[in-house]
Amino acid sequence: RRVPEVLDVWFESGSMPYAQHHYPFENADTFDLKFPADFIAEGLDQTRGWFYTLLVLASAVFDEIPFRNCVVNGLILAEDGHKMSKSLKNYPDPMKVLSTYGADPLRAYLINSPLLRAEPLRFTEAGVKEVTRTVILPLWNAYSFFTTYAEADGITRRDLADAPPPGDRPELDRWVLSMLQSLISRVNEMMEGYYLYAVVPPMIEFIDHLTKWYIRRSRRRFWRVRAASDNDKLSAFATLYDVLVTFSKVIAPVLPFVTEEIYQGLVVTQREPDEQGPVAVHLSDYPTARRDLIDGTLEQQMAIVRSVVTLGRSLRVTNGLRVRQPLHSITVFGKEQQILEAVNAHTSIIADELNVKQVITGVDESAGVDIRAKANFRTLGPRLGVAIREVASAIAELSGDSIESILDGTAVEIHGHRITAGDIVVQRTPRPGMVVAAEGPLSVALDVNLSDDLRAEGLARELVNRIQQLRRDDGLAVSDRIAVTWATDDAYLAEALERHREMIMTEVLAQSFERVRTLEDGQILNVDGATVQVQIERAH
Repeated sequence: RRVPEVLDVWFESGSMPYAQHHYPFENADTFDLKFPADFIAEGLDQTRGWFYTLLVLASAVFDEIPFRNCVVNGLILAEDGHKMSKSLKNYPDPMKVLSTYGADPLRAYLINSPLLRAEPLRFTEAGVKEVTRTVILPLWNAYSFFTTYAEADGITRRDLADAPPPGDRPELDRWVLSMLQSLISRVNEMMEGYYLYAVVPPMIEFIDHLTKWYIRRSRRRFWRVRAASDNDKLSAFATLYDVLVTFSKVIAPVLPFVTEEIYQGLVVTQREPDEQGPVAVHLSDYPTARRDLIDGTLEQQMAIVRSVVTLGRSLRVTNGLRVRQPLHSITVFGKEQQILEAVNAHTSIIADELNVKQVITGVDESAGVDIRAKANFRTLGPRLGVAIREVASAIAELSGDSIESILDGTAVEIHGHRITAGDIVVQRTPRPGMVVAAEGPLSVALDVNLSDDLRAEGLARELVNRIQQLRRDDGLAVSDRIAVTWATDDAYLAEALERHREMIMTEVLAQSFERVRTLEDGQILNVDGATVQVQIERAH
């Protein structure tokens, strides 16, 4: 028979802060040091369980909150949104997921999800696979990139130590070091505030900065032959080494296994026999930000440059313009001076990324587009009533300068009515031979008129792409030099390849680029409708 003194079992859990110390009967000093707790952590289902009884008992007995922070995770559901059930088996086998993808992708998938905002997650195996593709593999490839070229160039720890100090390195190095230190500052701030949901996204974003911008923009610095005194090459190696080692410590709580492998490969195995240091990444101190390496202006400028590049690439994709086809120019329009300054300071990067010959900046969009305005009937209709027709006609007749003035915040009066930026809808029509895109304060216009010279260079770059694929198919190492022999009956293609032979040789690491009348063996390649036969072999 049930006795009346029985309480909800959660009240026993709620008394944990006191019961574990037998307080208040003893251990008062120990209790005072540990109460209230810095944080507690449990699932959302404990809102009416442990969270509630902890709070009720502490409030009733001590008139105090028993914890300073409450970390709450959401619930993991099956892919169909229902509760996971052993009887229904509506979830993948956890051991199979671990054996297929590993623990790191699963861990990163879970802690970079709505769960950390106390929201539910519909678990999908495809989500774990996507983390492997977008997070694990890019980070591992960055590590592999460094070790491959460091070994090929015989880079030693002494070489890294002899590199120029960070402040004297090229801008791209200073940028990625600044981004890393800003990340460390943000991560520490969020973790110390227990905003765990804001910790992982910037870590993942940094992998994108590192692989898709820094390494891609720096590849030639690693590729080219090392000179006797080569500060630029040493700066690149030292920067990438510092970033990989430090970032492995930053993201170690998220990817404990892959970061340990990176740390062992870059740090532990490279020590001298009597050299001391942490034997594991998880035994290292967590990084703190070096404020002297943070350059907010440089970070902002590079963000603008990357936005321009993103808009330019989207225009190429939208309009079917191959990336390897050079274009005459891109014009960047911006009302804000910082935008124009950032673009003007990095024209070479933008030109290289978008494969254009010239980067132009300007304030007046009319150089690339015709600007027209229409009345915003949603805002003006209720306000003007029957007068809307007369005002709408006048708005349609506004000049480009008047439209720009309104967009800049200057109100105009039309037929006795005050018209502001919210009262018009702006239409931008590209001028002939131009394609345009805009995002926020930025707009860009690509000149897509192709001259014979541009077409010829485009053919040469297409051949570079085909030869790079042949290198991969033949299993050549990324640092292997090759000899290229080729033949074609297409006079226009032959003239284009001869004109750009130096560029082709540089890009494919060719020591020779010889045209012959015929080839008995070799790959037949199609380059924009023309045929060329190519044979490559490792140079001796």
